[in-house]
Amino acid sequence: MEAFEAFVALTLEAEGLVVSEAIKFPVTRQTAKAAYAETQTHGFEVDLVAARADKLVLATVKSFFGSRGVAAEHVMGESPTKRFNGLYSMLNDVVVRDAVVAGACERFGYAVNQVELRLYVGKFAGEKSGVHERRIKAWAGSQLVGAGPIRVFGLHEVAATARKVAESKSYRDNPALVAIKVLESAGMLGAENTTRAPEAAAR
Repeated sequence: MEAFEAFVALTLEAEGLVVSEAIKFPVTRQTAKAAYAETQTHGFEVDLVAARADKLVLATVKSFFGSRGVAAEHVMGESPTKRFNGLYSMLNDVVVRDAVVAGACERFGYAVNQVELRLYVGKFAGEKSGVHERRIKAWAGSQLVGAGPIRVFGLHEVAATARKVAESKSYRDNPALVAIKVLESAGMLGAENTTRAPEAAAR
């Protein structure tokens, strides 16, 4: 499980969901050959799968902290570069997402209306203006898959929930929880620490 995925897993667990790492689902589709009909099957990976009695969540997780960030045209499948669109094929490719939802229902015994697709984002492109985040959330809200629209969560929502989970006194050997507790114990999570000069912190 990647680092940001560990934080997302905490937020899913806070909903009473049991979380699994990446799982691949086979998707069969017709190729572009014009001479004759041909199909190919590829495995499409769901980053996190989370379940409880009444709900199955299929989550796509993108941190993108060291890059431009998650761009609206890629998520929506409108980029001229197919490779970028392909990073979100579970969301923007109707054939893929329907096949993945159907495969998940068959494998885990859920009805289609119990399956929820989600996108978790560490960094949106155009952070200052927020234009990409708004476009992505508007588009996702218009996509009806399984239980309803695709739900989108940003870094602040993930971090806030993870920090709340970390308030528990019970110890868990979870990298994300330990990271929060280490920073908290060192006094580095309070708002006042963002303005203190290094000299003041050293005293």
